[in-house]
Amino acid sequence: MIHPNTKLKFISKDVGYGVVATAFLPAGTITWVLDKLDREFTPLQIQNMEPLYQEIIDTYTFRNNNGNLVLCWDNGRYVNHSFNSNCLTTAYDFEIAIRDIHAGEQLTDDYGYLNITSPFRGINEGTRRKVVYPNDLLKYYKVWDNKIKKVFPKINKVDQPLRQILEAKTWDRIEKIIHGEEPLASILTNYFDAEAHTQQCV
Repeated sequence: MIHPNTKLKFISKDVGYGVVATAFLPAGTITWVLDKLDREFTPLQIQNMEPLYQEIIDTYTFRNNNGNLVLCWDNGRYVNHSFNSNCLTTAYDFEIAIRDIHAGEQLTDDYGYLNITSPFRGINEGTRRKVVYPNDLLKYYKVWDNKIKKVFPKINKVDQPLRQILEAKTWDRIEKIIHGEEPLASILTNYFDAEAHTQQCV
């Protein structure tokens, strides 16, 4: 579920639609949570679908660490890529704002951690990275981990409308991490090793 203080908006011809904040979202805000209405599809299920559904799945899903494709039921599926994203996913099935997001600003993810199957060239943002690759999570997880670590302690200090969607055990883990009772799991936990999975299936 995407944060309630957001809306779908047409961004540009190149980008299409995106999700923008309708109010100030401070760093540390949980911006999205995997919930009970999100759908998870196995590769076999997708293979048996008609082309129309396969195209929708290909456009609007991300791949989890089990190799299954997750389709968000709400506007979460319209969050666009940025090489300098203001949100990052975590190892706990939620995303977090890694810096302040102002009203009217797009919420963005780095598709490099979404286990894409083939490279794609992003819009030029003046960054060193120009292309998103399937193994970006292996290359940049330490950078992303550090960004998450900097704002994670703010989670229990800012308003969290999506807290009610989190399982109680997840919030307990958040508290333990903040208080140094448990280490923060790496974003690398989300990586799906397609090559290793293929070898296991042979």
